[in-house]
Amino acid sequence: MALVKLIEYAEAGPPVRAVYDDIMKTRGVDWVNNFWKVLANDPALLARVWAQVKQVMAPGALDPLVKEMLYVAVSATNGCEYCTFSHTAAARKKGMSDAMFLELMAVVGLANETNRLANGLRPPVDRQFVP
Repeated sequence: MALVKLIEYAEAGPPVRAVYDDIMKTRGVDWVNNFWKVLANDPALLARVWAQVKQVMAPGALDPLVKEMLYVAVSATNGCEYCTFSHTAAARKKGMSDAMFLELMAVVGLANETNRLANGLRPPVDRQFVP
């Protein structure tokens, strides 16, 4: 259950509808997901976050599938169920297979384990690692 009201398209004001329309157009879908509907309680926040998503997740030096998989990895690590589901669906749409997802989760699990060990044991950083 959301902690704030979901703002549906029909009840949204013009600034929110403009962002919703851009989300649907950009993503090639006919609906707006609940994350955006809760952010719409603050139209400025909605617009800012959507602009950042469009900028960061656009094709660049990293392939869009790689970006989605990174998003899945961070979301799983941070325990964000909503983002894990959302970005797993987006990654699958961009070509991520079950085998790729399982391998990604294996890397995430290993990285989390070894990060905790390194943080706890505090080995000095090898000078060869520093540029």
